[in-house]
Amino acid sequence: MLSFLMKRLGAGLVLVFAISAVTFLLLRATGQNVARSIVGQTATADQVAAKQEELGLNRPVLEQFGQWLAGVVRGDFGSSWYSGEAVTSALSNRLPVTLSIVLGGLLLSAVLSVLLGAAAATRGGWLDRFVQVAGVIGFAIPSFLVALVLALYLGVKWQLLPATGYTALAASPGEWFASIVMPSIALAIGAMAATAQQIRGSMVDVLRLDYIRTLKSRGISSRSLLYKHALRNAAPAGLTVLSLQFIAMVGGAVVVEKVFGLNGIGSLANSAASQGDAPQLLGVVVVMVTIVVLVNLLLDVALGWLNPKVRVQ
Repeated sequence: MLSFLMKRLGAGLVLVFAISAVTFLLLRATGQNVARSIVGQTATADQVAAKQEELGLNRPVLEQFGQWLAGVVRGDFGSSWYSGEAVTSALSNRLPVTLSIVLGGLLLSAVLSVLLGAAAATRGGWLDRFVQVAGVIGFAIPSFLVALVLALYLGVKWQLLPATGYTALAASPGEWFASIVMPSIALAIGAMAATAQQIRGSMVDVLRLDYIRTLKSRGISSRSLLYKHALRNAAPAGLTVLSLQFIAMVGGAVVVEKVFGLNGIGSLANSAASQGDAPQLLGVVVVMVTIVVLVNLLLDVALGWLNPKVRVQ
């Protein structure tokens, strides 16, 4: 297992490097004159040239990338070209916001999809049809639309939860929880719909297998049969879908944060991309890809624990 984890970590590092390099090259390929944007449209050519030299934009692209990569290895992502704020400081301030809503959405979708998928597979009838129809609808509805509806009714009209803003966990756990409920639900709807459908289908297939009938004939309780045997064998397919949906939730956080006025990584990435602020955007890319790699690694470990057939000796 240790060898497996090391290989996956190595592949993750290669992925982070590759995506960072592609992002760096794409930023240079846009042809956006960042120096002109910073100093203003009325600045002289000499002022623009001086700003380009200050930012290192007059050096070869590979040299610029090598210098940035050397800084990243030392834990230095540079500073914003516009505000001068250290990228590490900006990320540390905003990352807890995004992690709170994304991991909250992941946990919510995992729990509800297991409950709904297992109930639909075992009970059948109207509940099964409802889960299937709701799954299709939930997967089709964009997260920003769910966020707008939740903010309008739960936040503005009924005032059950704060419509905007974020409270840090250390400041007030109760207010922190209230501030992430609606964003987490908005992100979880699509992932929950897709994962519940997958678990439901896998459960139906597992419950038809011969060993399930054998266990029934031996007097195994229905609860033990469902959760210890059937669900454990059906869960890997759901975990695979959930790992893919987590990536979609990370992307969806950009829009959801805008709706709820959250100052997270998504809003930072949006502003950095629109301004061409390469240090901030590259910092966001490295951090988010790293999080995706780590979460998928944890899901792989869970998959190996649930299914002995895929365990790596």
